[in-house]
Amino acid sequence: MGVQIKICGITEKDHAASCAQLGVDAVGLVFYPPSPRYVTASRARGIVTAMGSHVCAVGVFVNASVDDILDVVTHCGLQAVQLHGRQNRQSLDTLRAAGVGVIQHVNASGQALAQAAVDLHPTPALVECGKGKLPGGNAAQWDWSGARILSGRYPFVVAGGLTPDNVAQAIGLSKPDAVDVSSGVEQRPGVKDMQRIYAFVHAVRNIPIEWKTTPIF
Repeated sequence: MGVQIKICGITEKDHAASCAQLGVDAVGLVFYPPSPRYVTASRARGIVTAMGSHVCAVGVFVNASVDDILDVVTHCGLQAVQLHGRQNRQSLDTLRAAGVGVIQHVNASGQALAQAAVDLHPTPALVECGKGKLPGGNAAQWDWSGARILSGRYPFVVAGGLTPDNVAQAIGLSKPDAVDVSSGVEQRPGVKDMQRIYAFVHAVRNIPIEWKTTPIF
């Protein structure tokens, strides 16, 4: 299997359907009101329906309670959640026990990242090192080789500052199981550009993979 692809921050049904046709592995829906990519649960439900069951629908949450997360998961038909902020082991275990795939955001690299992966295991990490007003990568490029310490040891997604032009470099440096992009395939915050998404998917699918990857989505 090659490197999986998640397109995050989808806000329109037609974009979700087009992503599904392109063969992306996962689509991210942001349930954090301050984000320009925020969608309500009712809007997200329509988006999930439009893209079909063969694409993993991932809800992105920031410091949300387990009960609130599960309510949205059930209403929208999500298969997985991506968590930003502090989550204890019990919360992660509760979500997994409910049949929900869980990915935890980690803002670290090198040995600090390795220790975080040990603490999280078996929860995959979404790794990025951006700083800004919003949780996440904030379009900041970073030294993606700092995530390579996890390659082949713990499942992880690399993110942060990815674009169609640099994703091959990021993959080569980090050797991840999956990549996650949002602002790098947008016309403006919250509005995706399907030509850029196509270019991103094409770039990833044409990278020769010389390491064993683990499916995350």
